Amino acid sequence: MKSITIKGSQRESVGKVSTKALRNAGKVPCVLYGGDKPVHFSADEIAFKDLVYTPNAHTVVIELEDEKFAAVLQDIQFHPVTDNILHIDFYQLFEDKPITMKIPVRLEGNSPGVKNGGRLLFRKRKLSIRALPDLLPDFITIDISKLRIGQTIAVETVLNDDYTFLHPDSTAIVQVKASRTSVDEELEDEDEEGVEGAEGEATEGGEAPEAEAAE
Repeated sequence: MKSITIKGSQRESVGKVSTKALRNAGKVPCVLYGGDKPVHFSADEIAFKDLVYTPNAHTVVIELEDEKFAAVLQDIQFHPVTDNILHIDFYQLFEDKPITMKIPVRLEGNSPGVKNGGRLLFRKRKLSIRALPDLLPDFITIDISKLRIGQTIAVETVLNDDYTFLHPDSTAIVQVKASRTSVDEELEDEDEEGVEGAEGEATEGGEAPEAEAAE
């Protein structure tokens, strides 16, 4: 999984007065949990742009003076009016400890069910998984190139040895439902076969094609 580096400074004071002063200066107060003790720090709000305002999932490298910590974003608070970031909690990563994260789902291919007028329902745009940090994927890619009307792709069809899904196996991720304008795919297949058969008979028993006749 891709990682974003956040450069910050440890906080000596964590009271309300110092927190307000940080926010007024365009900085975000943060806490890193998961280690021997919580680490309080702050960083420029703009430093979190690529981490927060994106549909992608990332791990984080927090650089504080001469220390570095691998982490993931755990919780974030926004101002109810301005939408400015008020506070962020991070959780420290360790190579031998599994972590839980929500990973975005990416669809690949074109569904024949949608081509025939069905409605594509994207039920789960993110899936919660548990894995060791080095095995966290950037995306969970799902091929919908064979997804027909009435069919569903569930968690049980995308299981992976590298991580564990925290959803029931029957959880629907994406499906195609019939609509008023959808075509019965089975009937369409039969019609295509019928046309091909008719063309074959005409060629064998009828007149020669025009190009041949002209010669």
